[in-house]
Amino acid sequence: MDNIIIGIDIGGSTTKIVGFNIGNPDCPLMTPILVRATDPITSVYGAFGKFLDQNGLDLSDISRVMVTGAGSSYISKPIYGLECRHVEEFKSIGLGGLYLSGLDRALVTSCGTGTALVYAEAGQEPVYLGGTGVGGGTLVGLSKKMLSMDNVDHVSELAKNGNLSNVDLKISDITKSDILPGFSDVMTASNFGSISDLATREDIALGIINMVFETIGMVSIFAARNYQIKDVILTGNLSVVIQAKTVFDTLNQMFDMNFIIPDNSAFGTVIGAALAGCVRRKPQK
Repeated sequence: MDNIIIGIDIGGSTTKIVGFNIGNPDCPLMTPILVRATDPITSVYGAFGKFLDQNGLDLSDISRVMVTGAGSSYISKPIYGLECRHVEEFKSIGLGGLYLSGLDRALVTSCGTGTALVYAEAGQEPVYLGGTGVGGGTLVGLSKKMLSMDNVDHVSELAKNGNLSNVDLKISDITKSDILPGFSDVMTASNFGSISDLATREDIALGIINMVFETIGMVSIFAARNYQIKDVILTGNLSVVIQAKTVFDTLNQMFDMNFIIPDNSAFGTVIGAALAGCVRRKPQK
């Protein structure tokens, strides 16, 4: 068949893989998969084999393999005899974000171990704007030190019963002035600025998650304003943490933004890598 474009995103702890069937006029996205492994080479071969098996593919079905991510530098030889083409990570972030959102122009915020900001516009090369070291690594590191937990899913589950009033200092705690009408009770003056001696593990877990997302959100807002846009596409592993929607919905209302967490947001970068290898591509609607 020789019609399948494979994308592989090799990170520090996970490898993601997707495929597009360019032999189909709609160029459909094949179901993405994720494999966890600390060794990039091991994870690539494991992910590749699993992907082929789940989709009923043979090596002869693969047209090309596109690799991206920090760990892609370890790939210097063909995989199962298939040539690998390297794609710049920031280009992958931009292409993937636009595809998943169906937009022609947006800021794409990749929430991984750290956070990268990319301005993306259809038909143009994505522009890397910078980012912040605050991201999933921050969440894991602080949770490990403060809660003796290093699994994001477990921290997120714990945080479901947390109360931010026992952790954060709110605008309403320090002034009667309404900086943004109707939002003083939820606007953060200082993350962990009013932590109570009685704060529970649940409160602390929520405080850590909230601080990370608020930092990512505000940095994204500043970058988006520079390009006079309101659409911000959130991708990366951290974007699927359940508390993300609540925090970013609040920021949408407070600052008149449009933060979007699309389906398959965790796979935005690897989807972009695969798209870079497609001769033609059709945006997802």
